[in-house]
Amino acid sequence: MIAPARARHFWRHAHALIWAPRASKEAHLSERPATRLYIPQGLAAGIAVELDPAQAHRLRHVLRLGSGAVVAGFNACDGEWLCQLGERGRGVVLTPTQLRRAPESEPDLWLLFAPIKRTRLDWLVEKASELGVLSLRPVWTARTQPERLNPDRLRALAIAAAEQSERLSVPEIHLPAPLDQVLAAWPAGRHLVLCDESGSGPPIAEALAGFPPGAPAALFVGPEGGFTDRELDALGKLPIVTRVGLGPRVLRAETAALAALAVFQAIAGDWRRRRPR
Repeated sequence: MIAPARARHFWRHAHALIWAPRASKEAHLSERPATRLYIPQGLAAGIAVELDPAQAHRLRHVLRLGSGAVVAGFNACDGEWLCQLGERGRGVVLTPTQLRRAPESEPDLWLLFAPIKRTRLDWLVEKASELGVLSLRPVWTARTQPERLNPDRLRALAIAAAEQSERLSVPEIHLPAPLDQVLAAWPAGRHLVLCDESGSGPPIAEALAGFPPGAPAALFVGPEGGFTDRELDALGKLPIVTRVGLGPRVLRAETAALAALAVFQAIAGDWRRRRPR
């Protein structure tokens, strides 16, 4: 039989062993952000950032977060910070408290594409953002179907995709431009990988095998109906261009874009890196 004093000591010790791990876990969980939010303003410890009305509405009324909730704020320049939700007057603010991820380099990868119908274009922008594209550039080609683009809507889709995919940057959304203007302003040193549906180029995996890691690059996917022979001939004569094939099947424009992006990231991009924990 255990003496009363020893029994009390035993049960205090047992209680600590049982509950300490749970308390530790709860403390750890409290530091997990309820959501991620893109904050284009600067992020620095202790300096509150006021949210725009749409962000405030999302946190308060959609996610129903109260003051003191932990939210991750991020941008490409300042990295990702754990932030505390609060109020300032009638506004909602986030105050950074702890750096969670330092800024990091990302592949300097552009996607050039001919505008397509709205629903499929929205899907393309969302998925290309998840796949790590740095810049989305619509290009008018000879067979491009006239479609209106709403840059603000596309940017909102890109921001939402960046928040969901845990990347730190948000892709730039450019206004459409004719092909000849795009090529006239092409930066020196950026290689252009042309997705050629005619079958004239080598398989994309073969073409990218010797591509220098980290080099500035762009993928170019044509419209429904493909590039014209004249466009292919003109592009193929440029020293910056490599023509590649995307396999034996005919792909929709948005499918071709995402297939090419996935292959590029796997061979020459950042899919060789592990996901940060």
